[in-house]
Amino acid sequence: MEEAPTVQRSTQSVEKGRSRHKIPRDVETDIAYLYEVLPQLSDIFRIIDKIGEGTFSSVYLAEAQMTDGSRRMFALKHLIPTSHPVRIAAELQCLTVAGGTENVMGVTYCFRKEHHVVIVMPYMEHQTFVDIVGSLSFEDVKHYIFHLLKALRHIHKFGIIHRDIKPTNFLFNQQRREYSLVDFGLAQGTPDTQIELLKVVKSKAHKGGGSSKMVEESLGKQKLVPLPPNTRNPAVQSSTKAPAKRPCPPSRIKHSKGLLLKPKKEEVIPRKIVSSKHRSIPVRTPLNQRQKAPAESQKPKPSAVSPMLTCNCFMTDRVCNICLSRKQQVAPRAGTPGFRAPEVLTKCPNQGTAIDMWSAGVIMLSLLSGRYPFFKASDDLIALTQIMTIRGSKETIEAAKTFGKSIVCSRELPRLDLRILCETLRGVRSWEDASLPAEFQASRNPAEVKQDAGSPAKKHMSSGSFKNIAELQEMGWDKVPDDVYDLLDKLLDLNPATRITASMALQHPLFKDMTN
Repeated sequence: MEEAPTVQRSTQSVEKGRSRHKIPRDVETDIAYLYEVLPQLSDIFRIIDKIGEGTFSSVYLAEAQMTDGSRRMFALKHLIPTSHPVRIAAELQCLTVAGGTENVMGVTYCFRKEHHVVIVMPYMEHQTFVDIVGSLSFEDVKHYIFHLLKALRHIHKFGIIHRDIKPTNFLFNQQRREYSLVDFGLAQGTPDTQIELLKVVKSKAHKGGGSSKMVEESLGKQKLVPLPPNTRNPAVQSSTKAPAKRPCPPSRIKHSKGLLLKPKKEEVIPRKIVSSKHRSIPVRTPLNQRQKAPAESQKPKPSAVSPMLTCNCFMTDRVCNICLSRKQQVAPRAGTPGFRAPEVLTKCPNQGTAIDMWSAGVIMLSLLSGRYPFFKASDDLIALTQIMTIRGSKETIEAAKTFGKSIVCSRELPRLDLRILCETLRGVRSWEDASLPAEFQASRNPAEVKQDAGSPAKKHMSSGSFKNIAELQEMGWDKVPDDVYDLLDKLLDLNPATRITASMALQHPLFKDMTN
């Protein structure tokens, strides 16, 4: 499950764009709809544009006038009406308790009317990750990872598992070197979490629908004031229709499919525990006990497969009917494909803050290699195979055993050297010297393939942009210390029990000259 992407454009670019180009009609429709379902917004905010949309929310850029006369930009996150009230309240509690410091986004206000909720947050100008991943210097990457780890250390201290760490959820302003971790819509709590509502989410005490009274109060020191009539949205002033209750557009609701479908009942042939030649004799219950027993207990119960029953498909590349008939294990797997840790992909029931550290390692892998997204798979099994391609199949199988999972691989995949991999993909090292597996040949720059095979490539592709060797050296990519790849190796530890924590990572020698 994927959360809504955050702001994609800066305030200045949005304002300039509005002065030159008209907002698309569909965006105008969405803004008018937001004013319609939450009329109180029109008295305070002038919504400028729609700057993000995802499965669970849409994000808008808005301007408000403060009591001191200044104007400030805000990001309005409109949650889909089907969001569970407990989940919404838990996200708000994460923002209010842990947000506002240590590179973690805070919350300013929250508006609610019926099932519509808008969370108001400070707006931060930032660059889109995909546009800058190939142009960052090594020093920029070092600061980026350092501040990401600071944010993770902070939320992990409160017992918050973010579960959706990815570049679009960690805003970055390259010029000011400002950072902000956002979007706690998928957050879960550790056993000792300080966020009370995350305990409710984890225990699943509340299911289905329900209602909750969100407190519409200010959390900031400065107060918002109503906008003057001439600065409000013209669409709202000209509208004379009463607010209508409209359902969420179907296009905004996405459905995920399970990796393994349950077979039909007639297809399940559980192995018989009792021989077919000898029929078991039913145990007779005394008459006095039968009369006291409830009626449901006298009904015949369907036969179930013993959870301890083994079969002949164990450690093979097939799944028998006995295994298909067992109750499937349920484990959290929320997050964005490409950033899920091995324990998430294998449905390990015990997941902790280590899954955020793995995602941080994938981000670091993209920054060092200049390739984003680095992992892109259609399902969890392919994603696990891609991880094996980097970290080795034998190592993955051994790590899975530590958290009670058995993995079968059709062929052995060697573990790759992370330095060679990243330097080759970024262009510091030639492909002829790298000897990377065939799986990475698709990542080669087409212009580079045409180069003379006997000489180093003159140009290399990094996430769509070309950099020559001189430019890469000027950006410091030819002098990356071994400490960088040592930290990357610890972040991408296949075993969550030994994976480095955020606090330990900030003490790494790589950051010895930086202040925690």
